[in-house]
This record gives sequence, C-alpha cells and structure tokens, in this order.
Amino acid sequence: MTTTQAAPPPPPSDMPDVTDTGTIIGSIKLQHQPLEPASPILVTEDGNDTTMMQIDTNSNNNNAAAAVEEDEEEEDALQTIEKLRSDDLSSRVEAARKLPSIALALGPERTRDELLPFLSDGIDDEDEVLEAIAVSLGGLVPHVGGADYASSLLTPLELLLAVEESVVREKAAASVIAISQSLSAADYTHEFVGMIGRLANKEWFTARISACTLIAHAFPKMGPELRRTHLEYFAKLCKDDVPMVRRIASKNLGTLFYTVVDTLGAAVFFDKSNANYSLTLLDLYELLAGGDQPDSVRLHTTENCVCFGRAMALMLGQSSSSSSSLEKEEIMSRIDALVKRILPLIAATIDDRSWRVRWTAASKFADVVHAFKTLHGAMDALVPNYEKLLQDPEAEVRTAATYNLSEVAKTKAMVYPAGWSGAGSDSDNGMDIDDDDETKNTHRIPVAQRLVTRLVGLTEDDSVNVRAALAMVATELAPLLGKDASVSNLLPPMLLLLRDSSSEVRLNIISSLSLLNDVIGTDLLHQSLLPAILDLADDGKWRIRLAVIERIPLLAKQLGSDFFDDRLLGLCVGWLGDDISSIREAAAKNLQELTALLGTDWSVQNLFPRVRQVMEHPSYLRRMNAVQATALMATAMDVNSAQVEVLPILMEMHYDPVPNVRFNVAKGLGIVGTVFDRSVYQGQIVPILTLMENDPDRDVRYFASKTKESLSVAFEKST
Repeated sequence: MTTTQAAPPPPPSDMPDVTDTGTIIGSIKLQHQPLEPASPILVTEDGNDTTMMQIDTNSNNNNAAAAVEEDEEEEDALQTIEKLRSDDLSSRVEAARKLPSIALALGPERTRDELLPFLSDGIDDEDEVLEAIAVSLGGLVPHVGGADYASSLLTPLELLLAVEESVVREKAAASVIAISQSLSAADYTHEFVGMIGRLANKEWFTARISACTLIAHAFPKMGPELRRTHLEYFAKLCKDDVPMVRRIASKNLGTLFYTVVDTLGAAVFFDKSNANYSLTLLDLYELLAGGDQPDSVRLHTTENCVCFGRAMALMLGQSSSSSSSLEKEEIMSRIDALVKRILPLIAATIDDRSWRVRWTAASKFADVVHAFKTLHGAMDALVPNYEKLLQDPEAEVRTAATYNLSEVAKTKAMVYPAGWSGAGSDSDNGMDIDDDDETKNTHRIPVAQRLVTRLVGLTEDDSVNVRAALAMVATELAPLLGKDASVSNLLPPMLLLLRDSSSEVRLNIISSLSLLNDVIGTDLLHQSLLPAILDLADDGKWRIRLAVIERIPLLAKQLGSDFFDDRLLGLCVGWLGDDISSIREAAAKNLQELTALLGTDWSVQNLFPRVRQVMEHPSYLRRMNAVQATALMATAMDVNSAQVEVLPILMEMHYDPVPNVRFNVAKGLGIVGTVFDRSVYQGQIVPILTLMENDPDRDVRYFASKTKESLSVAFEKST
C-alpha cells in the first residue's frame, strides 16, 4: 500500500484576499505594538558633595494608559465589525450606527478601500440596517481623509438612493446633500452632479425619484450647460410614465423654481441663456396641475403655488433695487403675466373633483395668501376662492378652511367687497385682476372686514367640527376689525356660538374670548358668557367639565373678580363634590389659582366661607376634598391671613371620625407648614402632628410621622 503524504498548508498571507470584501472585513486585525519597558531615567545632580538620582516613571505610565485605551477602542471596533456580519438584525443595526467608530479604528485608507466596498456589497440587507448605514455615511467625511476623498462616500449612497424603501432613500438623500457641501468644485461637478444625472436616467423608478429631490439642491452650483441639461432631466421626470415619479417631481417643482429665481435673479427674464427657465417650469406646473393627473400629483399644486408666489415676491423685491426704470417695468410686467397664469390653477384646485386636493388647498391657503399678498391684484383673486372653500360640500374641507380664517385675515390686504361690480365683470372668481383705475381703490376694504360677513353662515353649519373650528379662531378678528366693527359684525355670531348645542363649541369660544374682551370689554359678554359656563359645568362628559374648570382661572384673569357672582362661586366650590376624582382634584387647584389671581382678601371673603361649609358635609369625600383645597389655598394667601383664617380650621379637622380625612389633614399640614415661621411650626403644627402619631389608624400615624419628619428637615435647612 502506497502512502501519500498530504501537502503542507500554504503559509499564512499577511494581506487578505482583495477579491472578497466580506473576507477583508472579517479578517481585519487591528494590532497594537506593545510598549517595551523603558529603563528608569537617571538624573544626576552634583551639589554639596551629594549626588541625587531621580527616577521618572510618569512617561511610562502615560504611555501604558494610552496603550490600554487604544486596545479597548480596537477591541470595540472588532466587535462592531463582527456585528455587521451577524445574523441578528438588531446587532447589524447597532453596528451600522457605529460606522464612524469602525472607520476611526481602520483609518482613512482602509475605510475607503475596505469598509466602503463592503457596505456597497451589503445593499440587499434589511431596510432598518440600510437606513442606519445611510445616516452614518453622512458623518464619515472626516474618517475617509477629509474633503479630498469625500466623493468616495457617494458610491454606496448612490446605491441606497435607488432602493425601494422611501425612508432609506430620504436618509441617503440627506447624507448626500450634507457630503456635497464638503466637495471641491471639480468633485461637485463630476461626482455629485454626475451621480444625479445617472439617477435621473436609471431604468428603475426609485432612482429617478431620488433625482427629483437632488436636482433642486444641486442647481445653484451647476454651470450654465449643466443647469440646462438637468432642467431637461427634471422636465422629463415630470412627464415620467410612473405616477410616483411625477408625484415627487411635483413635490419638488416649487422648490426648484424658487431656487432658480434665488440663484439667477432678474436674469431669469433678461438673460437669453436663462430665459426659458421660468417659462419651462411654469409649463411643467400647468402640466402637473392638470385634471388628467392622479390625485397624488395634484395634491402638490397648492404647495407649489406657495413657492411660486414667494419666488415672484423675491423678484419683486429685486426689481425695487433695479437701477433701470425700464428693466423694473419689464420685471413687473413679467411678474403680472406669471401671476395671471398661476391664479387660475389655484382656482382649479378649489373646484377639483377630489376632496383631498381641495382639503390640501384649504389647509394651506393661509400660506398661499401670505406668499401673494404683495403681488398686484392677487388678493382680489384669492379671497373669493377662499370663500368658496368655506362653502365646500365636504365638511372636512370647510373645517380646514375655517382654521385658516384668522391667518387669511391677518394679511391686512385691501380687497373689493363681495359682489362689487366695479372690479370687473368676473371679479369674484378671481380671473380679472386688473385694477388700474384709482377711483376703485376707495371702495376697497380690509380682508377681515370682508370675511367677517361669512361668520353667521358658519355658525349655522351642519358640522360640529366647522363650528368648533370657528369658535377657536373667530375672536382673532377682533383686533383687526376694531371695537365698532367687532360689536356690530363679530359679537352677534360669537353670542350664537356661546348658545351652541355642542359643548365642544361652547368650550372653544369660552377659551378664546380674551382677544374679543380686550377689544369690546366685558359688559357685552357677561350676560351670555355666564349661562354658557353654567351649562358646561353640568355637562355629562367629565372631560368637558374638567376643561371648564381649567379655564376658570383664565377667565378670572381676563374678566376680573366682578365676573364671579354667587352662582359661579357656588359652582367653583361645588366641583369639590363631583363624582369624578380628577374633577375634584382640579377643583382644589382651581381654588388655589383663584386665590393667587384675585387676592387673599377676596378669597377669605368669598371662597373660604363656602369651603368651610363643605367641611361640615355628611360625605367624608367632600370633607376630605375641602381639606385638600384649604391647604392649597393657604399656600396662595399672605402668611398672616393663612395663620388666622386657615390653619385653625385645618387643624380642627384632625378630630374627624374618618381616618381618610385625618391623614389628609396631616398631608395638608405638610403643604402649609413651610409657609409659616419656626414659632408657628413648633407651637401649633408640631403638637397636632405629635397627637396624630398616636392615632388608632396606622395610615394616619404614617402620614403624621412622614409630615413631621419632612417639615423638620425643611426647617433645619432654612437655618
């Protein structure tokens, strides 16, 4: 039999196999050369026939400590690298979040040559891991060698920008934008802008979606030729066959238009090489706002309108500083032409067949108005369209529009009254914005004055949500209207809301009365406000009652002590006996806040006698709540009044037959004890607590001892 001897294994190679990135990362060995022990440093000093030898070991100790710390960092990096290759998802996510520490341990060169290729090969991982990698890559610029090598990070990020999960793409886009700020001009053009061009022409639609987002960010630093090229890319994306690509393109269209105007300024109109930008983007806006587009695309029409309005306002501001009057007139003429093309698109969203599109317009209409308020004639077109939203067939749309009522009115623009024939034959649909006749300006009124006439109709709306929204914002019109207009036009619908059948509506109007009260005073509100509060106080929903209690101090601050009559005072104290514990606790805090707001004398005269009556109630729950309220009220009083009026009554309650009341007396003494000086504490409070420490009930004994101990500590600290 012939014996064949096996060949000896090959000697281990010092370099890993560069054909397998996973092997590279798996074989990373971060070696630290151990320090050789150094000989002591001998310092010989001659003097007085004495030779001194000084051994300095501080340097060795510092080097050893640094070596230990470095070894620990390397060990952590190795463990993190292993986690990247783990089968456990949470471990890979954790490792992906620690990429900067891995890169720090590897060094810039190995990070570029080994770590980044490894990450590029792992793009098929779970979305949570990819998201963490996308975020971490944005912070690796210092770890790849600085700005000179920052472009190397774009390779794995370009792959992440094409994955299916939108969250991963968004994080990758944010990292790419952050990295682009560190790139040199050459790398920015060739690497970053070149990557955007590749993404825009990828076959898979997710890459094209990312390109829609990045073009607007890259535009300012592009050269003229690249700008035209990428504008063509963007136009192609706006016409993409995939609706999701068109949706993201529509979402970024307004941002791109504003960026173009901000970058080029008046050159958008006068530079022949740039003259097609504004018209091209406006054509795309009309295309994406068309009725043949899906709802998801048309949803962004209003947001784009806001950006277009801000861009035109920016151009208007730039034209005011123009040195040439002819150039200024030309810019104004071009802006007016753009406004006339854009406003019909807004009018189309108001009448859109999809309620979601109309809801988006209603919820963002205040932004639209503020963007266009400085542009000639725009408000005469926008306000009538806003009034249409207030009358929309869908309650959700009317509610969103109502929430914007005060913000639209705050533009302080002047418009024609509703139905004004002098503004043109079709003024209320927003199509005629010519207003060159100066005699027409005398008939203009503030937006708030026109909108206030719509309030009565909204108070009768079938939807509770619409009326509740109106109750929250309508009083903000008062400062804009002034006292006389508020009394004649705003007060009547507000009084109707105070008598609304819905408790939520009444509660909202009570919560927002401060502005109206500041303008017209309390006399006109008092008669209607008090019945509304009394009705809400007995509401079957305990949360409504709680909300009323929480708003009583606000009313006290706004309306003063004269507002509180016997019925309202009885109501504030009566809440101490509510069936819901949260109501009873809130009632006690409410009495404390009223005492702080309206003063000790008012509280002693009006509140405390009523609370004292509750202390004699047959129900121990009411007596217990009265004890809690009394203690809280004492903290808001001056010391003398609290000592004379409150403390004796509180201490008297320790004779109550129910232990629950007695241990609440002990807790109450702990609350008020620090208000008084040491003589009151030792002469009155300590004897009562000592007596209660011998109470038959163990809970009473416990709280008495705890209070006595806490007060003792507090007074010791004060000395």
